[in-house]
Amino acid sequence: MSELKGQLITYEGVKKLEDELENLRTVKRREITEKIKSALSFGDLSENSEYDDAKNEQAFVEGRIVQLENMLKNVTIVDESEIPSDIVSVGSIVKIKDYDFDEEVEYHIVGSAEADPINNKISNESPVGKSLLNKRIDDIIEVRIPDGVSRYKILSIRK
Repeated sequence: MSELKGQLITYEGVKKLEDELENLRTVKRREITEKIKSALSFGDLSENSEYDDAKNEQAFVEGRIVQLENMLKNVTIVDESEIPSDIVSVGSIVKIKDYDFDEEVEYHIVGSAEADPINNKISNESPVGKSLLNKRIDDIIEVRIPDGVSRYKILSIRK
């Protein structure tokens, strides 16, 4: 995945990708090998859906392994000791006031390879993430969204 070249990622994100890669190489490969052996014992491969399923799963896992290896080769790890505490950057945890919903929300700004919006990890390339970058406490930002413009105020920044 050459589009990830130079992509920023936190140490935690690298660890998660490495753990997934290790699991696929060791556990999943072994499980799939057993499924293929078992399916082969059923005989005729032309009507053997278990064999087809196992081979499809094998292709998916091997593709994901290649994808993860390329991601890990082409990322730049964010040095957490270099994350400023007064300016929003990749690796920062930012508490903001969302004026649309009149609530406070905390986001961890991460590279797109480890973005997980459900767990409040937003990409530095997302509209909100991009708008927060290089801002300071008390700055008010406006983000264009499909329904108009959302306003946020930065309440705190931490590593």
